[in-house]
Amino acid sequence: MKKITVYCGSNKGRNAAYEAEAKNLAKELIKRNLDLVFGAGKVGLMGIIADEMLQAGRNVYGIIPQSLVDIEVAHLGLTELTVVETMRDRKWLMAERGDGFIAMPGGIGTLEELFEIMTLNQLGYIQKPLALFNANGYYDKLLDFLRFSCQEGFLRQEQLDSLIVSANPEALLDQMAAFSPNYLPKWEVQ
Repeated sequence: MKKITVYCGSNKGRNAAYEAEAKNLAKELIKRNLDLVFGAGKVGLMGIIADEMLQAGRNVYGIIPQSLVDIEVAHLGLTELTVVETMRDRKWLMAERGDGFIAMPGGIGTLEELFEIMTLNQLGYIQKPLALFNANGYYDKLLDFLRFSCQEGFLRQEQLDSLIVSANPEALLDQMAAFSPNYLPKWEVQ
């Protein structure tokens, strides 16, 4: 892995732990000589992780739709800023350019990105590691729901098991580095 796509909030959240954990994740990415692909925002957790990476001399690649550039949320100090037309274009380029994915705490956009990568992996369009950085237990209730979805027969246990989850950046990246694709067709033949 050389580039990690990180999905995260355009807000910092109410708990200062989220900002601290964004910095901790950046430190671990830096330690491993990894570069960042992200949504190019200068605000919230996005701006925090990008700034940490840039200050350490790492490459930071941002992808953002023109509409967000127009309202002045684009981080203009990046290694490379790619401006696209739509959010769909942004998400596809972020998926294409990253060698693996981490979802930090974030809002509905982060959740959408997380589920899109889960779906792309499930359908075999990509086979790349996907991790939840469960800082401050942020994703605990979502994980409960995903386990329930497995119990109800709407999500395969193997798919859930392929989702890497940790509140520790070092453990998270170790598991991502050890990832081995395990594509299983979604549909059961009857």
